Amino acid sequence: MTTDTASAAHCAAHPEDFVPGRPVVFRHATVLTVEARGVIENGDVLVVEDRIEAIGRDLTVPDGTVEIDATNGILMPGMIDSHRHMYQTALRGIGADWTLSQYFVFCYLNWGQLFRPQDIYAGNLSAAVEALDAGVTTTLDWSHGLQTLDHAEAAVDALQATSGRFVLAYGNLLGAPWEWATNSEFKAFAARRFTPGNDMLGLQLAFDVTAEPSFPERKAFEAARELGLRVTTHAGVWGATTDDSIRLMWENGFMTPDVTYVHATSLSQDSYHRIAATGGSVSVSSESELNAGQGYPPTWQLRQHGIPVSLSMDSSMWWSADLFSAMRSTLSADRAREHLAAHARDETVVHNHLRAEDVVRWATLGGAQALGLESVTGSITPGKKADLLLIKNDRSPAMHPIIHPYGHVVFQAGRGDVHTVMVDGKIVKYDHALLDDTLTTARRAATETVEHFRTTMGETEWLAAREPELPRTERVANPYGYTSWDGGQDQHRPEA
Repeated sequence: MTTDTASAAHCAAHPEDFVPGRPVVFRHATVLTVEARGVIENGDVLVVEDRIEAIGRDLTVPDGTVEIDATNGILMPGMIDSHRHMYQTALRGIGADWTLSQYFVFCYLNWGQLFRPQDIYAGNLSAAVEALDAGVTTTLDWSHGLQTLDHAEAAVDALQATSGRFVLAYGNLLGAPWEWATNSEFKAFAARRFTPGNDMLGLQLAFDVTAEPSFPERKAFEAARELGLRVTTHAGVWGATTDDSIRLMWENGFMTPDVTYVHATSLSQDSYHRIAATGGSVSVSSESELNAGQGYPPTWQLRQHGIPVSLSMDSSMWWSADLFSAMRSTLSADRAREHLAAHARDETVVHNHLRAEDVVRWATLGGAQALGLESVTGSITPGKKADLLLIKNDRSPAMHPIIHPYGHVVFQAGRGDVHTVMVDGKIVKYDHALLDDTLTTARRAATETVEHFRTTMGETEWLAAREPELPRTERVANPYGYTSWDGGQDQHRPEA
């Protein structure tokens, strides 16, 4: 039996209304389907069980359907982060002033080995909870801190402790991928913890190609093929992974649509041609790339070559985990590059090539495609899993009026405006509040990790990591002769 909109309506839904098996309808939203239907003003979306049942206006819904009033809100697919080192979240913000080389020194040379299995758990749990709170329903955990299988078990345990959708990209920055990827114990772990067809928890391999002429990474690629796994790799990272890495993958037949190239900032045209010709995609981490030095965010190149794009946040050890920020910084970086290039030619950009709609698509369906989940999530499409994000905040002056919906998501909204989050048909956040107490556990675990690192490193090394040395800079000579006046405020001015 069904009922019309009037008899189905509630004054307001309550958390206790969200019980398994009970349908949910979002009413009167600006719906961004991120597919052929485009934008539906004053639209409804009906969810039955774990799937999107219908999209339209004034939908007729089953008896007992819970109604969420989405008036003055934007309903869109849950966002997807295609590259995040989740385990590092327990050391949130320690590297805010790092360069890429300082990150390498901390994680690869000096302190990466300090991560214990419980620290992996703490970081992953913190990151998973934060993702859901910020409207990110699917995250690829680029987990290159898995020194042992105990670390890997902890990573999976943390992901499964929340209601998010995840892909574990298994890696070990302190080991050789051609060794750990072919290890029988790793294969047993993969068979034990990952079930084929389980779209809530997937597995990929995560490793980089060093450009060693003997191409030792061949065995890792072969292991991925044997297990039917996708590969994600940091490519085109200035001073680390180069065009030679791409060339070796090409020459050995391992550039396929199942490969995601992370960053891909400092590559030649030939490398972009190879990626485009083989159907690969690129995960752009603009907040990281603009700060750390991998290279300039390459979306202007990727657009020219027709290479699919997804967005990612990299690491909360450095940057935020805010895909609103990713969309904004990606769009800003692309447009800035176009303007500067035009100015160098003594020209003016009249029309922007990259639009707000494009980066919203990259943050949703683009991520699903990069993870091989485009048939599962990434758009509001009947039959797909119900991974939904309602952006609504009646207490925010920035959330009204909504005139350009895609532009509003990118330039006006933020994670503080995330009202409701649904994953696999289950409400995990409602009315700006998470519906379980996992955050308390995550905060406690992260506190213990910080204490472990700070104690083990010692206060001097801890402070040196948090506050790296400031380089000396020389001021440009000022011909007008008044640069000696600074009001006593210039603390970093070099000595005469």
